[in-house]
Amino acid sequence: MAARQPARRGRGERAGLSRQQVLDAALELVDRSGLKALTMRSLGEELGVEAMTLYHYVPNKDALLDGLVEQVFTTASPAMDGSADWRTALHAYATALRAGLLRHAALLPLAASRPAVTPATLDEVEAGLRLLTASGFSLDRALHVLNSLAVFVIGHATAEARIVVAPDEAGGADWLATLAADRYPLLIRAAREGVGVDDGERFAFALDALLLGFEALRTA
Repeated sequence: MAARQPARRGRGERAGLSRQQVLDAALELVDRSGLKALTMRSLGEELGVEAMTLYHYVPNKDALLDGLVEQVFTTASPAMDGSADWRTALHAYATALRAGLLRHAALLPLAASRPAVTPATLDEVEAGLRLLTASGFSLDRALHVLNSLAVFVIGHATAEARIVVAPDEAGGADWLATLAADRYPLLIRAAREGVGVDDGERFAFALDALLLGFEALRTA
């Protein structure tokens, strides 16, 4: 007796996947080929299923994009359950978010343009608000803190990913060293000493300044 062949999956039929597997595959595709390469068809090919099958896990393309934003924000941020000092928690959050955005730089336009709308992302926002209000911030200032911090991190990561200048190009260290010494002595000195050019150092400096400012305004 011939062996029974497995039934062929029809269009739109579940494929034994999960939403997380779909998002993971989408993130890998975007990392490799960019946002423009991400379509429901290309993602289906990546997973070996019909494009219609994906709609069991993400209802539409917008939901897929929101899920990608969720991937970066939720995996980069530590749990803010109120057990940590708010400055320590926000410092860890911002540092991890920058690292995640630089690791998945193709998602920077999404991070800058799409609000938090998925339950997992909103859970992170709610946790942050709980921590900040329990630490003395009013609700409106707590929202300002979280939004300001996110805008700063996204903007800094975007600049890091896009502005890459070789030493001999305009704006580079070697180029700066050729400027007129009587007109730009401090710029030339900075170029020769290599100071003020480390992205990570600049980020940490500005982050500390932000957190100090938030502290000064916390109960003002």
